[in-house]
Amino acid sequence: MKSSNPVLSRISAAAQQPRYTVPGQGAPAGYQAGGYPEVVQSGHVDRMTVDDVVVKTVTLLATTAVFAAITWAVVPLEVMRPVLYASMFLGVIVGLIISFAQVTNAAVILGYAVVEGVFLGIISKAYEHFFEGIVLQAVIATLSVFLAMAALYKLKIIRATPKFMKIVIGAAAGLGVVMLVNFVIYLFTDSVGPLRDGGPIAIGFSLVCIVVAALMFVVNFKQIEDGIAAGLPRKYGWLGAFGILVELVWLYLEMLRLISYFSED
Repeated sequence: MKSSNPVLSRISAAAQQPRYTVPGQGAPAGYQAGGYPEVVQSGHVDRMTVDDVVVKTVTLLATTAVFAAITWAVVPLEVMRPVLYASMFLGVIVGLIISFAQVTNAAVILGYAVVEGVFLGIISKAYEHFFEGIVLQAVIATLSVFLAMAALYKLKIIRATPKFMKIVIGAAAGLGVVMLVNFVIYLFTDSVGPLRDGGPIAIGFSLVCIVVAALMFVVNFKQIEDGIAAGLPRKYGWLGAFGILVELVWLYLEMLRLISYFSED
C-alpha cells in the first residue's frame, strides 16, 4: 500500500498539488497548460464530482454482478478450482497494477471488474451449493455495512483524521499479510488453519476483517472528497470507484465466511 491508501494514492498525491486557474492568476512564471494537471484552466476541463464517482462505482458493480451471474450459470462446480484460482491470481495481478501504477484508464479498471465478477461468481456458487441462501444474506449484509458507513461519514459521526487513516491502513496491510501467509500455507498443506476453520479464532478473525474493511470505506470516501475539492480531472473518478469495489469484494468474502461458520451442521 502506498500513501494513505494504495488504491487511491494517485488521488492523494494529485490533491496535494497547487490548484491554478488560468495563466497569470497565481500560476508560477513559465507554467504551461498540459503539465500537471489538467486542472489548469478551470473552465475547459471536466472535473471529478460525487455524481461521476457514483456513476462509475455503479458501472463497476454492475459489470462485476453481470459476469458473476454469467459465471454462476455456465461454469460447473467440477471445474471450480482452476477457474477460481485463475480468476483470483489474475485479479490480484491486475489489482496490483492498477494500485501501484496508479491507473485511471477505464478499460483496465472495467477489465478488473470482469475478472472479479468471474471470481465472485464461482466462489458464490460454491458457497450456495453447501449453504443454501447464504449468497443473498452476504449481499444484504455487505450493502448494509457500506450504506451505514456512507451515512456515518456523511453525518460526520466518523471523521477521517490523519491518525485514523494511518491506523486503518496499517491494520488493513497487516491483515493482508496474514491472509497471504495463511493462503500459502493452505496451498502447501491443504489445511485452512485456525484462521479459517470455523472455530472461535476464525470467527474473531473474520469479525476483525469486517470491521477494518468497513473502516476502509471511510478512507476511500475521504480521499475521493479530497480529490473533488482539489478539482482533479474526471478520469480520477475511476480510481475512486475501483477503491470502493476492492473494499466491497473483501467485505463480501468475509461476510460469506462468517455466515458459513454459523450455517454448518
